[in-house]
Amino acid sequence: MTRISSWVVVLALTVGAATAAQAQVAAPAAVAAPQSVIADVRAAIAKNDFAGGEQILAAYRKSRGTTPEALEALSWLGRGALAAKKLDQAQAYAEQTFDLCEAALKTRKMDDEPRLPIAIGAAIEVRANVLAERGARADAVSLLNEALAEFKTTSIRTRIQKNINLLSLEGKAAPALDAAEYLGVKPTTLAALKGKPFVVFFWAHWCPDCKAMGPVLEKMLATYGSKGLTVVAPTQRYGYVAARKTAPAAEEMTYIAQIRDQNYPWLKSLSVPVSEENFKSYGASTSPTVVVVDRAGIVRLYHPGQMTQEQIEPLIRAVVDGKPGTAAVGGRP
Repeated sequence: MTRISSWVVVLALTVGAATAAQAQVAAPAAVAAPQSVIADVRAAIAKNDFAGGEQILAAYRKSRGTTPEALEALSWLGRGALAAKKLDQAQAYAEQTFDLCEAALKTRKMDDEPRLPIAIGAAIEVRANVLAERGARADAVSLLNEALAEFKTTSIRTRIQKNINLLSLEGKAAPALDAAEYLGVKPTTLAALKGKPFVVFFWAHWCPDCKAMGPVLEKMLATYGSKGLTVVAPTQRYGYVAARKTAPAAEEMTYIAQIRDQNYPWLKSLSVPVSEENFKSYGASTSPTVVVVDRAGIVRLYHPGQMTQEQIEPLIRAVVDGKPGTAAVGGRP
């Protein structure tokens, strides 16, 4: 599997998690509304029936108009075509989605409801994927940077940054972290960690995949901590606590500490910066997001989503041993 094609697989696997995370933050109540056109179009895509999906969407738009739900359904056609390697179709769907979303933004704000940002974020993502698949990686990054500049103050900033990082962060210095607020040990700067290999583990208090990955990182620390490996574990507030009860900042901070103590007791002796900006700058729209950094402070892996021990340990061993290059993770060199 080539590096670019594996990147597309990562996006296909994590887009659901990214959408779920965005929905939890943006407007939980609105997401519960009926969405049959989205489900029906996705069902057609699962059967590789893009013509059928188009017909379903056309009938919906004829009766209901080009609603945010219609735009999200159209964006799924683009994602489905990309996953099926139908690049021309994917590009056409994505460009149509983007143009219709831009038209919608003339009469509403991006984050008035959750479907429009999902749709336009997917359209941008697919357009960049298509360019990367065709070997135009620099053009893909340029497109994403232009989108980031246009939508930096909206909810899709983090998603766009994720895609930029997937294409360009590995091989570069790890971005600095905001550590003004934290749990546990006072964070040091990442620059001060130079000389040590480390993992940046982005987690959320509501995230089951994060909890599942906790024991993997705990084992990596137990195995390689004596050789210098450490973990920095940024998190952020989401505005609620257990059972999605709305909570003020102080109450949620206490809840985050409780979740850490219950599910990640090994983090008590490590740094847990608490900052929404860290998630934005690292593009951590998928939880967890894992970043492996070598002794020179260079990112060797940027991975949205959960990882198994079998996936991450070869790379951990490589950065601990100071070996150049990166280990294979899911086909990524």
